Amino acid sequence: MSAPSDQSPPGDDDDAASGGSRRAVAVVIAVVFLDLLGFGVVIPILPFYVRSFGVSDVFIGLIAAAYSLAQFLAAPTLGRISDERGRKPVIAFSVAMAGVAWLVFGFATEIGAVAGSAAAVATLLLSRTLAGAAGGNISAAQAYIADVTPREKRAGALGLVGAAFSLGFVFGPALGGVAASDQVVAAADALLPSVVPTTRFTLPSFLAAGLSFLAAGAAVVVLREPERTRRAGAGRRSLVGQFRSALADDALRPLVASYFVTSVAFAGIQVMFIPFAADFYGYDATAAAVFLTYIGVLGTINQGALVGPLERRLGALRLAVIGGTALAASLAVLPFTPDIGGLLPLPGGTGGGLLTGPILTGPTVTLFAAGALLSFGNGSLNVSLSTLVSERASDETQGAAFGVTQGAGSLGRTVGPPVAASAYVLAYWSPFVAGAVLLVPVVWVLSRGGVAESMEAW
Repeated sequence: MSAPSDQSPPGDDDDAASGGSRRAVAVVIAVVFLDLLGFGVVIPILPFYVRSFGVSDVFIGLIAAAYSLAQFLAAPTLGRISDERGRKPVIAFSVAMAGVAWLVFGFATEIGAVAGSAAAVATLLLSRTLAGAAGGNISAAQAYIADVTPREKRAGALGLVGAAFSLGFVFGPALGGVAASDQVVAAADALLPSVVPTTRFTLPSFLAAGLSFLAAGAAVVVLREPERTRRAGAGRRSLVGQFRSALADDALRPLVASYFVTSVAFAGIQVMFIPFAADFYGYDATAAAVFLTYIGVLGTINQGALVGPLERRLGALRLAVIGGTALAASLAVLPFTPDIGGLLPLPGGTGGGLLTGPILTGPTVTLFAAGALLSFGNGSLNVSLSTLVSERASDETQGAAFGVTQGAGSLGRTVGPPVAASAYVLAYWSPFVAGAVLLVPVVWVLSRGGVAESMEAW
């Protein structure tokens, strides 16, 4: 009579491992969501915040560039540290640091009242730099997903990370718009002690800080370190060394370049869309938040439900080409939506704002259609590039590879905003059209890769 086996049937082990993987993915996605929720809260107010100090719109681009430059410097380092020391401590510490940054961000007006507008703008610059360094944790989060997810399922899992980003942009700007509304500011002013500044700029900032601290607590308490990262370091290399290694890799080089160029192209739109909507559609921070919420809802649907099945059917390279083409088309159309919409058999006015004027005007319908195309293109391109990076990097260098590509994206977002803001001052349509033109070589390079892949398979 044989002794009972201590081992579970193979199927049970597989089910347990699969369940553990799903739980791990769910937890890190929840942390990313809370982190991005805080980030999204301040998006609708940032251009208006900068304009409140009486400075040129060029400073909108410069402050956005400070965030991206810090993220560029931090992302490869955080990715390497997560390879060597673990994903959890990197994610938890960086999210807490973002909370501190948003607290500083909220006090810029008070500092300006005491020390002048220059000090206020410097405070915004400092806080955005600190927040950008914290934002480098995306490389650790993506590597975490790669650690706990089989290669054949990573496109879907990384798409869920993208969906968490989109959800942050669904609820974050909406919360920011509500917090910046006159009714909420008046209620907060009546309820909070006088030592707490209550304005349409401070309330969203403090809300963002609270959400970041909540995400940090969730990471400390709930997040578990993936077993795969408990190993010796992948090698201590400098930031320049990591980029040289990635650029020397034939498989990663076009992806790094694509991240950079795409980010340069798209960054100008991210920074200058709200001023454009304010100048041509009469949007205030709350109305801009409504439009950004719409974009976020579409992004959640695209990245959470469409990208995974499309990638499995078409392949990551082909989907990247489709996404890049759609994104370029949307950028080319976006600045001309008031004129194009005027040709539709609908009311033609753009003034009055989204919430106070007629919604179904020709220009507004055209704007929302261009936004839908932009959301699909951006989501498809970004998730496809992340999938390609994951497929072409080894298990031991996932964090470093994501760190380098995200760093390249951050470098692009450092270059793009000041150039786009300066161009917007000269000609409002120029950053949008220039972004579309820059995406053409990206689509061409990815198309060549797709053709080569098809020939190899044949």
